Amino acid sequence: MFLVDLVYKADISIVEKFTPEHRAWLDEQYKAGHFMFSGPKKPRTGGIIIAKMDSREELQTLLANDPFAKNQVAEYHITEFIAMKTHGELQKFVEK
Repeated sequence: MFLVDLVYKADISIVEKFTPEHRAWLDEQYKAGHFMFSGPKKPRTGGIIIAKMDSREELQTLLANDPFAKNQVAEYHITEFIAMKTHGELQKFVEK
């Protein structure tokens, strides 16, 4: 599993121009089963994504197609982790 820390590189007014495309891209990733959770940071300096992917390389390729990446308004910091504990109702998301 991976935690993606998305950090805006551009002013929020520029980020907002690409937000509808970014959210449509997120929807595609949820449908494909790649992403489990996502949302903006508070304050709005970027966002967080929890992804379930087979490899860091696969995730990096996927993130490169995010409209935020394509338009150079965000950068991504990826941390791989092993979900050792979870709420019972979320267990189905961490089992392979």
